[in-house]
Order: sequence, then structure tokens, then C-alpha cells
Amino acid sequence: MFHFFSKKVFLKDLLEGFVDIHSHILPGIDDGAKNTSESIDLIKGLQALGVKQFMPTPHVMQDFYPNTDETIGNAYQKLLGALDSKMLSEITINPAAEYMLDDNFQKQLETQELFTLKGNYLLIEMSYFQPPINLEEIISKIKSKGYLPILAHPERYPFYHNTKGYYLKLKQLGCFFQLNLLSLSEHYGKNVEKTAHYLIEEQLIDFVATDTHHADHIEKLSNLTLHEDLAKKLANVIKNTCSTFSVI
Repeated sequence: MFHFFSKKVFLKDLLEGFVDIHSHILPGIDDGAKNTSESIDLIKGLQALGVKQFMPTPHVMQDFYPNTDETIGNAYQKLLGALDSKMLSEITINPAAEYMLDDNFQKQLETQELFTLKGNYLLIEMSYFQPPINLEEIISKIKSKGYLPILAHPERYPFYHNTKGYYLKLKQLGCFFQLNLLSLSEHYGKNVEKTAHYLIEEQLIDFVATDTHHADHIEKLSNLTLHEDLAKKLANVIKNTCSTFSVI
């Protein structure tokens, strides 16, 4: 669909007071901020975009980032110790985690020692190469343990780009969807952008987040423009994200 006469809107104009439920700003524990100085730069950059509340979600991946409550807690304390009182008074930071659906996750699910977002919302992801064979079973199990699964960036899994009906199936199983804001541009590739637009148009997205790892992400977010009709639909999802996860 072409939007020749549609007005452009800057994404950042929609983000005033935003609650960012997915980012990698904790220092030194995954592929995001390498140290506290990078963490602070990312926080300042996100603040300039309008982010007020931060829920950092470091990766928990058995083979790459075997993070635990302890490693996440330590990185969080290190970050708090590095922030000055002015910054701390302007923002809130409540850490959670982004769980890869690997064997280790299934063990952690049994013990129910999981770092959730606000309430029982649990951020999950899977490999970009293939989904777990028993994905539907895992989602049902997450729910049976009292958690509310949020699938991070569903638009980025290439194996669903040509089987869009499967998104609906996951939603029917009770899985929430969190879209990466940069997916609304060419940042992750054309197919991801196309799928992101489809999911927003079909109102399949529940929440949005920045998934910030480094300064390049913030620069691209600050320059991102959207067609007016898409911006209106996105504004509703932003509102839902903030009202669901705000802790103020």
C-alpha cells in the first residue's frame, strides 16, 4: 500500500514518558553495554528519546550468557552505584531478563526462579535459525506455572515470514508479542520491516520496546519516521505498554 499523501511522524514524538521493557543496558553481562560508562551513555540517549522507566533485560542463554539472579543483581548494583543522584531522580530502573528457550530455561521454569518484568510477565526469545520443536508445549507450560509469556521481537524470526498464520496460533495459545521499534525501519532487513508492519496492521502486537544494545540503535531510533496512519496504530500499542508496565 502506498501512502503518497500521508504525513510523516517522528517516532520519538510518540515516546514521551515511555516504559522500555526490553533493553541491554546493564554493564558487562551480555552483548549490550560493556561497562558502566556505556550504560550511562545509553540511558542518556534513551532519556533524550523520552524513556522514563527502564526494565533492562539481559540475555539468559546457556551457551553464551549464562546469567543468573546473582550476575544480573550485581550488574544492576554496579550501574546504580555509577549513576548520579540527578539521573536516579529522573528515571526508574527495574531489571528483568530475556530468556532463550533452551534446555536450561526448561530447568529454571521447573524451579520457578525466573526474573520477570512487572507482575508475572516473562520475556522469552528463540533462535533465529529455528524454533524449539516443542514451542507450543513450552508456552503452555510457562502459562501453567503462572507466568505470562511475552515473545520478544516475533517479527525477527525468518521461519515465520511466509507462514504468517502461525502468529495467530501463538496468540491463541496465550503468548503476548513485543515488537522492536527499529523493526519498523530497514534496520534488521526488508522482510523484518514488512512483517513488523503486517503485525501492527493486524493488531497482533501487544507491546513495543527498543531492544537497545548500543549507541547506533539510539541514533537510528531518534531519526526514525513513520507514516501517520501507522503512527496512530503504534501509539495505541505504546500506550498499552506504558499502562501495563509503569511502576510509578
